[in-house]
Amino acid sequence: MPPSVDFPSAPPVPPRGHRVRQTIEQLRARILGGEWPVGGRIPTEPQLVAALGVGRNTVREAVRALVHAGVLECRQGSGTYVVSTDELAPVVARRLGDDRMTEVIEVRRAFEVEAARLAALRRTPEDLAALDGALAAREAAWRGGRVDTFVEADAALHTAVVAAAHNAMLAELYASFGAALRSTVAQAMGGALTPERYVDHTRLVEAIRVGDPGRAAIEAGAFLEPAPWA
Repeated sequence: MPPSVDFPSAPPVPPRGHRVRQTIEQLRARILGGEWPVGGRIPTEPQLVAALGVGRNTVREAVRALVHAGVLECRQGSGTYVVSTDELAPVVARRLGDDRMTEVIEVRRAFEVEAARLAALRRTPEDLAALDGALAAREAAWRGGRVDTFVEADAALHTAVVAAAHNAMLAELYASFGAALRSTVAQAMGGALTPERYVDHTRLVEAIRVGDPGRAAIEAGAFLEPAPWA
């Protein structure tokens, strides 16, 4: 009787949901990696099937999930385009409205007070240089008199404070809040940069520089109450 031969068993087939999740992550990685930039069109469905090695239904479900998340947008007769690299940003944007501005300011305060406190504890020489540059740009933007330019410069300074906190999750959440942040500043400016609306951020940067977390938190919170314009 010939000896039996043990053939290697076939690898298990991943459940369909698992394949879809893997495909979503592959698509997301390519978007975040810049292979498919914001505003650009992603490959067609057959091309994705060939590139990712999965079935058409799996690709279709993965793309549909990212469309629902606000990362992709399907345009009839044109294709599917990248509209965001951040899945939280569209969610925040959909919930943003004039009637919710008080909530937006409260969330800003929660982010920025803690970010300032952590920045005072963790800032590096590179962070301080970035803060000084952002502060100077904000001052120059104010003197320039254009609201849109100032809003961007103000947001850049606050983003630099968050970066100096060295908390990756906080930075990601704050980035998702970017549109809301700019909206609160623009609304508070009322269409013009007038002297009574100016808020000096020098003390905030200085508190971070000297490593005083309590003072940095107080300075950050003071900007958002009672006058929420920066």
